Amino acid sequence: MAVVGIDLGGTKINGAVFDSEGNRLHQTFHLLKGRKGAGVGQLVTQTIDGLLQTSVASSVEAIGISVPGISDNKTGRVWAPNIPGWESYPLQKEVNDWLGNPAIRVEIAGDRSCYILGEIWKGAARGAENAVFISVGTGIGMGILANGLILDGHAGISGAAGWLAMNMQYEADYGQYGCFESMASGSGIARCAQRLLKDNADYQDSILKNYSVENITAHEVFDAFAKNDRLAVQLIDRAVQLWGMAAANVVSLLNPEIIVWGGGLFGPAAQLTDQIYEEACRWAQPIAIRQVRFAVSQLGGDAGLYGAGRLVITRKTY
Repeated sequence: MAVVGIDLGGTKINGAVFDSEGNRLHQTFHLLKGRKGAGVGQLVTQTIDGLLQTSVASSVEAIGISVPGISDNKTGRVWAPNIPGWESYPLQKEVNDWLGNPAIRVEIAGDRSCYILGEIWKGAARGAENAVFISVGTGIGMGILANGLILDGHAGISGAAGWLAMNMQYEADYGQYGCFESMASGSGIARCAQRLLKDNADYQDSILKNYSVENITAHEVFDAFAKNDRLAVQLIDRAVQLWGMAAANVVSLLNPEIIVWGGGLFGPAAQLTDQIYEEACRWAQPIAIRQVRFAVSQLGGDAGLYGAGRLVITRKTY
């Protein structure tokens, strides 16, 4: 048995043919190059077509697709906020119609679910049945595996962790980004740095003033953190506290055996995993927190690709 995995992102698409053991037999890569709407859908089918034409794909039985957003399995429609024209895109129907072959099964899932599937297949969570992937990049999302099953939720929205309520006082940004994401995602950390540099004279000696304030990213904040810059230390210390609190909530609610940290900030934040665990220990159910281990993704940018392949090895038991 062979399967195709497709990992669609906001700027690129990766595709691969896997055997049933998770060995990558062939891989391809394309940039979206500004495509939107149906143009991205066409690139998905072109990528699948290229993979199916390879000699290793003769026994392909299923195609798994990871999308950067929400996949509603009831409707087959996808919401991908970083792809223009994908507010409710009929990807399932488009791929099925293009294939014209009901013998090849097509399954679609949000990227956060595929991240944890990839890690339990070939990454840091191998063999786990209760595991969570916390992705911290531009946004924050969680892929949740409970008793061997992915938790999709009513409409595929489960794991939208950026909207975790982590502050008693509501701020205007929370409506657009979510509370947790506004303070502890890559873009949230950058926005907080920009705001403080513009509005607070106490930070005018920060290393970050050497950059164009409007263009500061979380990576500049981490560079300044490594140099013990006061503003950067304040922002990263707060992020560590929030990451630990969020992990504590997950541990208390779900009792996972492992939490895998990934995304663009892990990365530079990987050095802070022990501190995040220490913070989580302050807040979490005391027995459950002693049963969980924290790890950094072993698959990195390939987690979604492997997860898309694993998605269709068997849909109900992962």
